[in-house]
Amino acid sequence: MFDFERLEVYQIAKSLVADSLKIIFSNENIDPYLKDQWKVASVNILLNLAEGTGRMTPTDKKHYITIARSAVFESVAILQILRELDSLPQAQAQDLYEKYEKVSKMLLGMYRSHSE
Repeated sequence: MFDFERLEVYQIAKSLVADSLKIIFSNENIDPYLKDQWKVASVNILLNLAEGTGRMTPTDKKHYITIARSAVFESVAILQILRELDSLPQAQAQDLYEKYEKVSKMLLGMYRSHSE
């Protein structure tokens, strides 16, 4: 098992990304550009978290955690646009929002734990 797979934040983010991708692939009401942006941002959460976990210095780790958290923010902004356009039901959007918020807080905790 790889180090990043042991992280609770990775497991939660992986589930969140899977939920997001299911919506992206199945919802025809979402603009193709927003679908693509959301897909990239969601996947980048996991990829940067995994890559950062593999880095050796605290500075490198913090850099990738920052990028992963930025991808969470991007996903939330897209989620809010989709909600404004009525492309997602309110309950579904709220559920995703709460999960993104949890992941964001966990990533911030990780960032703060890597002092030099």
